[in-house]
Amino acid sequence: MSHTPRDRREPGRHGRPGTVPPVPGRPATFPARSAAPTPRRPAPRARAWAATLCSLCALVLFVGTWQVLTHGPLVRGDEDLGAAMRRTAPSRALAEVLADAGNMEVALPLLAVAMALSLLRSRGRTWPPVLCCAVAVGLMAPLVAGVKAWTDRTGPLGGGGFYPSGHAATAAVALGGALLLLSPALPRAARAPAWTLIAALVVGNGLGLVWRGYHWPLDVVAGWCLSVLLLYVAAATARRARKRTTAHR
Repeated sequence: MSHTPRDRREPGRHGRPGTVPPVPGRPATFPARSAAPTPRRPAPRARAWAATLCSLCALVLFVGTWQVLTHGPLVRGDEDLGAAMRRTAPSRALAEVLADAGNMEVALPLLAVAMALSLLRSRGRTWPPVLCCAVAVGLMAPLVAGVKAWTDRTGPLGGGGFYPSGHAATAAVALGGALLLLSPALPRAARAPAWTLIAALVVGNGLGLVWRGYHWPLDVVAGWCLSVLLLYVAAATARRARKRTTAHR
């Protein structure tokens, strides 16, 4: 029997080397743990739905503009629908309140508050989506004005330049952009009700514009489609900028 201290040492745990010097680390068969977790990517299904919605909005905007320029049958049906909706308006006061939701004095301050809250909550790290929303709002006015000058559609109460609706586009871009900025701070269960509420406000604004005779229904739909395209481009640009910033860090 050997009486050296080395024989009295205990072996290591199962799957690891013993304590006989030199003591190595883990066996090479165990994979090393990753130092940083893999960043989560947006769900492919959500991206597919967003791309499909944008494609549909682009198609509706193209067809509507073509029909307005050529005074096609869609325009005649749209004017008949608008006249019928004005005759069945529930209340003049309610229609006026809903239509005013698209005023810049109402919609833009709400978006500005959402931008400020997003920046304060993240300590300035959410500047890419905030900047992209601001650019989307800034591009909306010249785009609407350009299409109005091009089509020069007569409104329900006379005059020209009513397609698309600037009030409908303003309400959709401002309210949708505000929710896009604040949705990460909301609980997951509250996001669907929040989007439902925003959609109801935007639709109510469009109904008020038609009930009051400020726009035809197709004008409102074109404003919505334009706002969806602007918000989609803003969200995609912000996502790419955030990825570049993360990779740089």
